Amino acid sequence: MKFGKWLKQQIEESLPEWRDQFLAYKDLKKLVNLICAAPHLAENAQAEADFRYLLNAEMDKFNDFVEEKEEDFIIRQRELQVWLQTINALLGPNGVRPSGAEYREEMRKIIKDIVDFHGEMVLLMNYSIVNYTGLSKIAKKYDKRTGRPLRLPFIKTVLEQPFFTTSMISKLVKECENTMDAVFPFTEEEENGNGENYRTMAVEATEQIIFRNTVAALKNMKEMRRTSSTYGPLSLPPLNLPEFDFVHSFQLQSPVSIL
Repeated sequence: MKFGKWLKQQIEESLPEWRDQFLAYKDLKKLVNLICAAPHLAENAQAEADFRYLLNAEMDKFNDFVEEKEEDFIIRQRELQVWLQTINALLGPNGVRPSGAEYREEMRKIIKDIVDFHGEMVLLMNYSIVNYTGLSKIAKKYDKRTGRPLRLPFIKTVLEQPFFTTSMISKLVKECENTMDAVFPFTEEEENGNGENYRTMAVEATEQIIFRNTVAALKNMKEMRRTSSTYGPLSLPPLNLPEFDFVHSFQLQSPVSIL
């Protein structure tokens, strides 16, 4: 699959409100073509300047977006923890006013928010990988078309960018999964007696578009890590795939490779 088509697919499998935050690959590709087609030195220099300006502007866009989302995720993680602790203290078996029915209803709401939150963080990890791949692809195209070296020194700069490093998101994902581990034993114990399965309930509780796109993102990250398994100057960011079992109960088939 050509990269442009693959990128479009990745954008469609993310959250709709993120679509403008992905790499402007077509615009960068057009500028590479202009650089190669410019008949005069001045026109060539202008196209070159426009290309490099857009390349750096896109990188700044990724950094701003990821840093903003990380701040939001940290706040949401804390709010979920407070909510869970409050419900347990108030309505849980050892709470101030224990109520099985109210407790189950609140836990359903918490499960929905946790699964959606987990999915959004996985999608952000995939966002980082997709845009890194796009920058690498367009720099490679520039090298090939112009005969001038850009990719290696540029990627060295990319490696230092906040959007490339996913350590904070990986940490938040793990913390979220620990919360899932604390919540779902309750669900399994309390709900299975009524013929409900905790995995099914979790999927049904969440926003289907987020869950579906999360599974698609996991497929993509698994494949991208497989094709970049050894560390090198063009390696993908460190990737700790979420391991929570209800996500991996869905078969993660490898997507088509990109050219």
